[in-house]
Amino acid sequence: MQLFYNPEIDHNTQQITFDKIESRHIVKVLRKKEGDKVYITNGQGSLFVSQINIASDKKCLATIFNHQKKLKQHNYYLHVAVAPTKNIERFEWFLEKATEIGIDEITPILTQNSERKVIKKERLEKIIQSAMKQSLKYHLPKLNEITSFDKFLTENIEGKKYIAHCYDDQKQSMKDCISLDESATILIGPEGDFSTSEVAKSLDLNYMPITLGAARLRTETAALVAVQNIAFINQ
Repeated sequence: MQLFYNPEIDHNTQQITFDKIESRHIVKVLRKKEGDKVYITNGQGSLFVSQINIASDKKCLATIFNHQKKLKQHNYYLHVAVAPTKNIERFEWFLEKATEIGIDEITPILTQNSERKVIKKERLEKIIQSAMKQSLKYHLPKLNEITSFDKFLTENIEGKKYIAHCYDDQKQSMKDCISLDESATILIGPEGDFSTSEVAKSLDLNYMPITLGAARLRTETAALVAVQNIAFINQ
């Protein structure tokens, strides 16, 4: 099944007009014709089944005839706050794979050792949307604006709070502290790790220090390992 994304449609929508890029993909690539079905999600847990009325590669028009509410494929809520990598392609890779595995919210954070201070949010959102469609998910992860580490710590966060760092302090393994179906926020630092003062601030605000294993991981690898561990624990 080929899934399309349109955030504007809801249960009241009766017809949808695809833009030129999507119209060309539907007609020229997928070779859809009038009367064929097209599947669309709004990223809010809905699947819309539509039928093509006008199969034009410039302006494809379809009528929605079925609306289904889809349950999220995981029962927990996972928020990862991670420092974007200097090589943005590695951060994009994390966003893609985390969306495929299961994540609900991502906040890019600026830390004392951050090498990248600017992101192109629109491009990153398109990567997340593409991964959602490819993996046939109906809930689009939320990508927040880039924010400072200190500001993030002041936000009201529900559920358990964790910080993964590389210092030799006493830390727990994720499998020993993560509970089933829980809401969790996990902090992942930059290549140079969090500073000692940042770790101390997080601990003062009840973040639990965790380890992702004995190996020293790249930022995007550490973030994805955290996502996969949460998914595995909740299987």
